[in-house]
Amino acid sequence: MDQTGSDRLKTALLLLAVAGLVMGLGFYLAGEAKIADLFWTAGVLPALAALVIEILRSLSRGEVGLDIVAALSMTAALIFGETLAAAVVAVMYSGGTFLESFAEGRARREMHALLSRVPRTATRHRNGGLEDIPLDEIAPGDRLLIRQGDVVPVDGAVASEAAFVDTSALTGESLPVRLMRGAEAMSGATNAGEAFDLTALRPAKDSTYAGIVRLVAEAQASKAPMSRLADRWSLGFLLVTVAIAFAAWWVSGDPIRAVAVLVVATPCPLILAVPVALVAGLSRAAHFGVLIKGAGPLETMARIHTLILDKTGTLTDGRPQIVSIARADATSEDEILRVAAALDQASKHPVAQAVVAAAKSRGLVLPVPTEVAEFAGEGVVGNVEGRRVIVGGDGFVARRVGRVSGAASSMAAGSVLVAVAIDGHMVGHLVMSDPLRDGTGAMLDGLRREGVRRILLATGDRADVAERVTEGLGLDGVRAGLTPDQKVLLVLSERKRGPVMMVGDGVNDAPALAAADVGVAMGARGAAASAEAADVVLLVDRIDRLVPGIEIARAARRIAVESVVAGIGLSVVGMIAAACGYLTPVQGALLQEAIDVLVILNALRALRINPRALSPVSLQGPLPIDLGQQKKSVA
Repeated sequence: MDQTGSDRLKTALLLLAVAGLVMGLGFYLAGEAKIADLFWTAGVLPALAALVIEILRSLSRGEVGLDIVAALSMTAALIFGETLAAAVVAVMYSGGTFLESFAEGRARREMHALLSRVPRTATRHRNGGLEDIPLDEIAPGDRLLIRQGDVVPVDGAVASEAAFVDTSALTGESLPVRLMRGAEAMSGATNAGEAFDLTALRPAKDSTYAGIVRLVAEAQASKAPMSRLADRWSLGFLLVTVAIAFAAWWVSGDPIRAVAVLVVATPCPLILAVPVALVAGLSRAAHFGVLIKGAGPLETMARIHTLILDKTGTLTDGRPQIVSIARADATSEDEILRVAAALDQASKHPVAQAVVAAAKSRGLVLPVPTEVAEFAGEGVVGNVEGRRVIVGGDGFVARRVGRVSGAASSMAAGSVLVAVAIDGHMVGHLVMSDPLRDGTGAMLDGLRREGVRRILLATGDRADVAERVTEGLGLDGVRAGLTPDQKVLLVLSERKRGPVMMVGDGVNDAPALAAADVGVAMGARGAAASAEAADVVLLVDRIDRLVPGIEIARAARRIAVESVVAGIGLSVVGMIAAACGYLTPVQGALLQEAIDVLVILNALRALRINPRALSPVSLQGPLPIDLGQQKKSVA
């Protein structure tokens, strides 16, 4: 049965149980006890049948859960004629499973909305025109049009003069790379420049992206299932319950006492309090932009000891920014930036757009450029206020002003230089880099306060870039130049130390997210594959949400445990009273209801969790890549 069918079944079972209980009470109060028994029994049997099937499935997997206690109490109550008690137990049990299903269903709906933007078609040249086709219909040799902003659908060779693609989701490189005619572009990369043609080299199912998807599937299959908090208490509580029930029957000779014990023992504090507290925790986390896909991930999130962070788009902003302006003459920094930004208004290149944004943030007024000519992947030439301006790579500008390119040698690792020349004279360079998100250091300190003992960086970028970016952060390790399968190996090795959380945003992070105990994806701008593979999605582009997310998870779990301990303690007292003959099955069911109300009220405190970790901080040249090697190691 699919997940939707399972959710509908749980809803139907709850409605039947409630209807049977209510209608039975109506006939009982009207003096029709026999008809009331029929309605109570009719409400119990569907829930009991579903419960028995679930128990058999669990036992076939070698799992012993709380379902057995609930099944025993309902069965014993029906056998010995205590149908009202059985009906109350059926309502309590089906209500608990419905709450869990409701929480997980809401998370799935939000995820489907998040991923609905993923393209499923490609544009192919055919008979002098263009046609949109499903990805599965792409064949080797097909000529595809990749528009600006499109995701490359299959591995292929660039058929245009040049192409600029953003491979950050695949390789961790934060700045776009230039591919010349004949160079191979990997599926999953994004066209960051003008439209270009691509000749498909292999079908979609055999492309780089498909290989990463297979890694995700393998990682999820090898991942140990998350055990629910309730199940970890189940075996001990089951043994205590059965022992007290049989002892009561053995000593008194009255089977009704055993039924009363089982009814009181129905683990409703576990069945109800745990999902209520965790559902409240899920709701509270979502309020702060942290979408957790169910109670299991939330429980595990509360026990995380090791955190592995991706770099580009996760620890860093993922978008180039100007970090300094190097002057070559008396021209002021603002003038260099203003003239460069004015010309770059005519370009859609990500670096050009970053230059324009930087100028506007300084309040600079940008004139409209004229006679603009853009050289794809190299630079822009045009007139600004009657002056001839050239903006682009250092080599591109140097060749046009008659000087030797040499400034790049002094560029910091991971940076790119944008040269600016006015009227044939080099006036300076804009130094651009992908900086750390604001407040990163404070966020890491907050994570350590929340019990995260070990924090590592795992990136596909170069080692010198990774080390420069993370300098001074106090990380426990930096692993650079990693392919997707190597990230998975890192996660698996770290899991030997304790539960591991992996945070990433790119396609290359998806397998590691699936392999981790808790995978966290940057959903606001991250790749759909990573969001699909993750257990947690940050719906806002703020990695500092991790700290309140973990704090909420820990608080919700703590409240759930408190509710369980208090509820089970009261239940044990009630079981002893029932064993001594002081409670009938119906009285035991009513006592259990009172206990349920108390533990549920306590569990609802999770709705008022107020993370102290919240802060007002706002988060926010192309490097050569051996694309062939990257593709080989991924696939």
